[in-house]
Amino acid sequence: MTGTDKPRRVLLKLSGEAFGGGAVGIDTKVVRRIAQEIVPAVRQGVQVAIVTGGGNFFRGAELQQAGIDRSRGDYMGMLGTVMNCLALQDFLEQEGQATRVQTAIAMGQVAEPYIPLKAIRHLEKGRVVIFGAGAGMPYFSTDTVSIQRSLEIHCDEVLMGKNGVDGVYTADPRKVEKAQRFATLSYNRALVDNLAVMDASALSMARDNRKPIRVFGLEEPGNVTKALLGEQLGTLVSTAQSTLVD
Repeated sequence: MTGTDKPRRVLLKLSGEAFGGGAVGIDTKVVRRIAQEIVPAVRQGVQVAIVTGGGNFFRGAELQQAGIDRSRGDYMGMLGTVMNCLALQDFLEQEGQATRVQTAIAMGQVAEPYIPLKAIRHLEKGRVVIFGAGAGMPYFSTDTVSIQRSLEIHCDEVLMGKNGVDGVYTADPRKVEKAQRFATLSYNRALVDNLAVMDASALSMARDNRKPIRVFGLEEPGNVTKALLGEQLGTLVSTAQSTLVD
């Protein structure tokens, strides 16, 4: 990278499912591996911000079905995301990587408040910044937060790490044998066909602000590092026309 080159800055979205390995709670082996794959990219100059989900602990919509007020359930989910943030921070720091957690709900003993300019400064100093507590408001998904944060701190790309799939397909590849993976996918087709990229409000925000999203598989060892470094994994969702993998 020359002195005039702008460092690559990306936002990595990690679902709660990724933290839990598909179960309730935290799968420490999975989180440690993800942390170990983030560090090499940071050491090569990539500025990495992360948004965590909390579905391995609580999902507001599911708690609502069980009789809990939706707003309160969403706040419980936000607290779950912070537990994931702290776990990832610990494993990153065990690898020698300076890390800061910023939350949308004030909790000064464990994290900084979310301040965009401060987050940018941390990134410029080579620190990983992990955003927790969603947007700090009910009814907003962490998918939406990942797009909003990426816009506010000027990320080049949003990386969506998925469990069980290695990109976006024409149908669920676990149910439809002939489903094909997209190499590139337009925002509009993703919305119209209701493809499982992220929720519609998040995808609409990405489209309106022309924010590219790369969807890739988390489970293949080394994929996190490759995605952070800009390798063409999975599916790129953007303004480009939709194309299928040959």
